[in-house]
Amino acid sequence: MPGVTIDKNHCKGCELCVQACPQQILSMSKEITVRGYFYAYAHDPSRCIGCMICAITCPDAAIEVHSNGTQYQLFAY
Repeated sequence: MPGVTIDKNHCKGCELCVQACPQQILSMSKEITVRGYFYAYAHDPSRCIGCMICAITCPDAAIEVHSNGTQYQLFAY
């Protein structure tokens, strides 16, 4: 089952991943990091399909998509 890991210390809260997620499983937190940003988090990670759109759109490379078994990829890099 695929899943999303977001490094909140590298996330600057641009919300690009939240808007890009086709499953709409990402949200912005109510907490502020030490750098002063609201960070993205997966509020429903069980619905993740592993498409990696969130990781591709993240300008800070703060998102990692992992899976066990089948992984759906839009782009083969």
